[in-house]
Amino acid sequence: MERHRQDLTTPRPRPESAPARQARPPASGAPVIDVRNLSVWYDDFKAVTDVSLPIPEREITAFIGSSGSGKTTVLRALNRLNDLIPGARVNGDVDYRGEDLYGPDVSPVAVRRRIGMVFQKPNPFPKSIYDNVAFGLRINGERDRGALDETVERSLREAALLDEVKNRLHASALALSGGQAQRLVIARAIAVQPDVILMDEPASALDPIATGAIEELMGTLKSRYTIVIVTHNMQQAARVSDRTAFFSVLANPDSDTRTGTLIEYGSTAQIFEDPHDSRTQAYVTGRIG
Repeated sequence: MERHRQDLTTPRPRPESAPARQARPPASGAPVIDVRNLSVWYDDFKAVTDVSLPIPEREITAFIGSSGSGKTTVLRALNRLNDLIPGARVNGDVDYRGEDLYGPDVSPVAVRRRIGMVFQKPNPFPKSIYDNVAFGLRINGERDRGALDETVERSLREAALLDEVKNRLHASALALSGGQAQRLVIARAIAVQPDVILMDEPASALDPIATGAIEELMGTLKSRYTIVIVTHNMQQAARVSDRTAFFSVLANPDSDTRTGTLIEYGSTAQIFEDPHDSRTQAYVTGRIG
């Protein structure tokens, strides 16, 4: 716990229709992230309404649901990436280890160093493999070559990529395959020692073999990191996650638009085998998309 207690007011120092009742399954100890009554607007459009869920430590939590149901919007709210969208605003509470992530003195930069993000499309920088992984460390002020070498090696090993690239660390990362590039991005994210890793459809652009490698990697990483994943692939959610949150699109009570909300949240086994809400059951059985 001590390694994760972090002053978020400054950048991290060097090694950064009404919704249904939402079940909150018990977590082992306090949740790493606790979302309560979260709503998100983009200008006058209410994209997400009244979402509440705890994210337990060192588990994989999957967000599933149709397009437009708010999955990615909620994911981006967990590390304040919505702040980068003009007109975006939030109501409600998002606490990280007891601290309000949207408090007036909290630095979004420091938040994103503790809560990293891996995007749908692999986005290696046009640099060497080594420099990609070392990028965040250097931004944080690390200049010691020995420390950089050690962290780059550790991060690539944790991302299950070291054996494939150890003889070409100074070659361009743009030459990597899609699956390798996504594992490189994960290595880049974990190099700065985050507490939580958010993944927005990290395997949707990959072939089945590369997807299997990413899924296996997630299973390994959860022993050290808390992971939240957005996926449209229900089979993937069933395979890799410990808990699943089902989101859906409902009529917006404040206008003639529609809004996303959380319908049901529980253990992955319960959501897929014994859903409590008929809408969840219809989605996981393929009756609605």
